[in-house]
Amino acid sequence: MGRSVFRGVRGAINVSQNSKCEIISSTRELLIKMAKANYVKKEDIASIFFTVTADLNAAFPAAAARELGWINVPLLCSVEISVPDSMQLCIRVLMLINTEISQPEIKHVYLREARALRADLAMDNT
Repeated sequence: MGRSVFRGVRGAINVSQNSKCEIISSTRELLIKMAKANYVKKEDIASIFFTVTADLNAAFPAAAARELGWINVPLLCSVEISVPDSMQLCIRVLMLINTEISQPEIKHVYLREARALRADLAMDNT
C-alpha cells in the first residue's frame, strides 16, 4: 500500500437553465462521477471549491455535497471570473483529496458541453 498524498481533482458540468433543481442535480451527478472515478470516500475529501458562472445564482452547488452526506467536508462557492465569450451556465469543481493515486492517474471529469473546457482530459466522461 502506498503513501497517502494530497491531490486535486477537477471537474465541470453545464446546466440548461438557472434553476435550483438543475444546479443541485447536475452538481450531484458531477461529484458522484468524480468520486467514483478516483475511488474517493467522503473521509478522503479535504475540501471542495465550487465556482459558477455569473448567470447561475438559483442555488449553491455545495448543497449537492451536503445532500450526499458530505457534512464535515469544508465547502466554498464563488463566482467564476467573467471572460468574454467563455462558456455560460457552467459549474466548475476543485475537489482536494487525500489519496494513494499518483497525479498522472487522477481522472478529471468534464461532462456535457463542459467537456470542451478540457477536451484533452475529458476522455469518456459522459
